[in-house]
Amino acid sequence: MLLVIPVTVFLLLMGALGYRFIQGILFKEWRDVAILRLARAAHLMDMRLESQIRWMESFAQAGLDPHGPEIQKWLLQQMKSQPGVTRVTLLEEAGGTMSPTAMPVHSARMAAVQYSSGPAGITVELRGELLDKAGTSVGWLEVDLSYEYLMKEVLKESWMVAQMACLVNDEGRYLAHSNPAMRSRLCLGETKNPLELAMLKDMQKKPFGIIMGEGYFPENVIGYYKLRAAPWAIMLHAKGSRIMAPILQFRLHFLGGLILCLLVILVLLRLGVKPTVTVIKEIAHRAREVAQGQYEEPLPVTRQDEIGLLAQSFNDMVAGLKERDFISNTFGRYMDPEIARELLSHPEAARLGGEKREVVILFADIREFTPLAETLSPEETIHLINHHFSRMIEVIRQHRGIIVDFLGDAILVFFDPLGRSLKPTAHQAVHCAWRMQKAMAAGNVMLPHAPPLFMGIGLHAGKVVVGNIGSESRAKYGIIGSAVNLTHRIQGQARRGEVVISAPVFHQVEDIVKVSRTFKAELKGIAQPVTLYVVEQAK
Repeated sequence: MLLVIPVTVFLLLMGALGYRFIQGILFKEWRDVAILRLARAAHLMDMRLESQIRWMESFAQAGLDPHGPEIQKWLLQQMKSQPGVTRVTLLEEAGGTMSPTAMPVHSARMAAVQYSSGPAGITVELRGELLDKAGTSVGWLEVDLSYEYLMKEVLKESWMVAQMACLVNDEGRYLAHSNPAMRSRLCLGETKNPLELAMLKDMQKKPFGIIMGEGYFPENVIGYYKLRAAPWAIMLHAKGSRIMAPILQFRLHFLGGLILCLLVILVLLRLGVKPTVTVIKEIAHRAREVAQGQYEEPLPVTRQDEIGLLAQSFNDMVAGLKERDFISNTFGRYMDPEIARELLSHPEAARLGGEKREVVILFADIREFTPLAETLSPEETIHLINHHFSRMIEVIRQHRGIIVDFLGDAILVFFDPLGRSLKPTAHQAVHCAWRMQKAMAAGNVMLPHAPPLFMGIGLHAGKVVVGNIGSESRAKYGIIGSAVNLTHRIQGQARRGEVVISAPVFHQVEDIVKVSRTFKAELKGIAQPVTLYVVEQAK
């Protein structure tokens, strides 16, 4: 009794204090989850707005293209068919509506998009000024989006039993409501509601927040999150009693469970839990080290019970993390980190298979390297080729190239527009080839005692299959297609220090190159002779 009674009283006291502490943790967790779900809702709306802005920017930039009228007409049709678009209007500088037959619009870019509420408060208008190369206005492009389309996913976020979703601008004016009864409201705080006034004031200082009503269990709660793409904020209302219901329910379960578990806890105290606690502390310590990227030796597994299984599972998890980091580092090792992040952001990049699209392919090969390697020792050969590859890799990464493979002393690279125009990608590829030749010459100077190396480079643009090649157990990100073989044969026509390009590449870069030699070559697998160009950088 001298042991059980004091321990029971102590546990009851600690349980009451623990409930207060855990209640604070639960409340903080709810706030964090609410902000995350608000952020997701705002992100969904941002994506819809930015998608339309990208269409508008594409329309403006198409004015520079030789086929501008056809492209602009097609873009207008595509914009009109986008989900949620209720109106697309092209206006002249004077203000009149421009007929589609009046194409082209000789625009080069679009000024910052202006946002306004559409007619009857059921749409939002995106208005962009079209500018020519000199920055002179040549017209306006207007797109109307329905509020219903922008907000259709907001309530599906299940924001901890949200009662109503609203869209307001930076001044607090209501733009849209999910509750039809609220559509007569004009702005925040017009009814002198202290919660709305507090939110309006808080919005001027922070991009997001949770505003609670008064009392231990507030009657109402408001959460808001500002959009990135437009000067608006999503605002969600909820009843405090429903939000706090899990905490109240937890209190009852906690008290009942505490009483029922007292005997079990006392038995565990008698049996001793120190060995178990020791293992758990060691796992927690190792987990903190793993979070910092430190992988040490596996935990010793000395028990056959659940704690031993936990330690073994932790070891398996750490081994999996090490393998994942290795794969991730390998995937991004020979390409620009920004491109690697862009590829990894698409779920399809991790799956087998790919899609057919037009890219620029570069094939570079060292001339007469095989006979040269026969005169060197294996160590000298590896040192020389590694020195060469290290300089080439850096140049390729700087120009956003993706290295597919190293084929002996050759490098296969492709430049992916990633949904953008092929012309700037071709420019990057040609500049990369020139820089590679300069880096080769500089590398020869850095190794005066080593035999000099000379490289031939071929460039070609064509459609290939881009994606993951291999099996579920082992794959690499690369390209497949006849254009790859053709690039290899074009490279074979290059002399020492030359950059040879095909006609499809030349048509994209003829404004930045100087042709030093033009010739026709009969290439294996091609019925007709192919016109090739040896190019130098234009002054």
